[in-house]
Amino acid sequence: MAEQRSGLTNNFFSHQILCLFLVSQVSIASSSNTSVGVNWGTMASHQLPPENVVKMLKDNDFTKLKLFEADQNILNALIGSEIEVMIGIPNRLLKEVAQDPAVAASWVEENVTAYSYHGGVNIKYIAVGNEPFLQTYNGTYVEFTLPALINIQKALEEAGLKNVKVTVPFNADIYFSPESNPVPSAGDFRPELRDVTIEIINFLYTHDSPFTVNIYPFLSLYGNAYFPVDFAFFDGSNNSLRDGDLVYTNVFDANLDTLVCAMERYSFLGMKIIVGEVGWPTDGDKNANAKSAKRFNQGMVKHAMSGNGTPARKGVIMDVYLFSLIDEDAKSIAPGTFERHWGIFEFDGRPKYELDLSGKGDDKTLVPVQDVKYLPKTWCVLDTNAFNLDDLADNVDYACSLSDCTALGYGSSCNHLTNIGNASYAFNMYYQMHDQKTWDCDFLGLGLITDEDPSDDLCEFPVMIDTGNSPRLQPRSSRVLAMVLIILVLPLL
Repeated sequence: MAEQRSGLTNNFFSHQILCLFLVSQVSIASSSNTSVGVNWGTMASHQLPPENVVKMLKDNDFTKLKLFEADQNILNALIGSEIEVMIGIPNRLLKEVAQDPAVAASWVEENVTAYSYHGGVNIKYIAVGNEPFLQTYNGTYVEFTLPALINIQKALEEAGLKNVKVTVPFNADIYFSPESNPVPSAGDFRPELRDVTIEIINFLYTHDSPFTVNIYPFLSLYGNAYFPVDFAFFDGSNNSLRDGDLVYTNVFDANLDTLVCAMERYSFLGMKIIVGEVGWPTDGDKNANAKSAKRFNQGMVKHAMSGNGTPARKGVIMDVYLFSLIDEDAKSIAPGTFERHWGIFEFDGRPKYELDLSGKGDDKTLVPVQDVKYLPKTWCVLDTNAFNLDDLADNVDYACSLSDCTALGYGSSCNHLTNIGNASYAFNMYYQMHDQKTWDCDFLGLGLITDEDPSDDLCEFPVMIDTGNSPRLQPRSSRVLAMVLIILVLPLL
């Protein structure tokens, strides 16, 4: 929100009065479904059976779900569940969907129409792309997003699916307040994206479809060492931001109202806004832990369900999807090693902390995924009796580049391990994520299979779940982290 903007002709003061005046119109954006939803990502090396996860969703009274793409196994598991579903179309498909209406029609037929029958899947939204205007994409998807949106809308109409709405989940980096006036009422869209963003909003507005935005207060804290910690949460009282007569006590409200005022600047009044992703990771950074995640997510649920709204949108029950349901050990860690640890539940479906989804704020224990099958209780560790350690650094590099060593990073749960512990953790993660094959604990004679659990009170050496014939995803390489670990084990050489 601290980017410069240029070429604006609006008077900030006049716009501020307009934004504050329109509270009554915006309040119509409240949702009739007052539950909080959740994102279910599947970038995991070993995925839990979809039927078991859907049962867990129902056991915990999750009634809204967001999927990043149309996974047939998950959609089949959702049949008859009555859970409200938002299905995403991945960015990689946008160009094809944009350029060929037949592709859009085929996608709708296969993934929406096929499940839209009495007792089928309760599909309510189609998310066209995911953060397609993200700055790091360098404009790759900008020209395809609106045409893809138009083609999907047309395909839904031709299929008679008028109750299914389209949307585009945007990252919050598409809007900002200027450095000269960093308050929500000065909100506007990024100059280079302003025209196309307004076109998309107008299309959604015309079709009574919602605007979706992803907001991450954690990233404000992660990206700025001087950011006030309390302002990232909902129960802090030490920091506040004043915008005219309005006072902001948390960055989420300030961020969301910046969007509201940016939309109202261009006369989009009372449009429904969905918060498509919001959450807090539990590992991979000094500020990422279960205590902080519980504090944030419980505060988020309570705030969303309270009906208090934001300072500029009073009386609104927010439509929010927590990010995310389960840890994903194959996600890219380019944004940070915390990326694999956003889950409310561990990789095996165990809840990480208590969370009251009713919004009352009670310490309510979540129900885990049931009937999870695990591989045998064996671990791969560094053989401390190994004679030649010349190849240890290369083997740690190899193990981490093809597994998940993010818990070893600075401020993470296993950062306290000794050099021997670091190497053992790396070996075990490779061994587990490759299904405990004997040869995957060789490491040129440096590995040793043991039935003694090397975990301690802070650092868990996991035993992987047994997926049987479930689909598996190759973890993305994390060479940078591997190089850090090489430095950690060098003293052993």
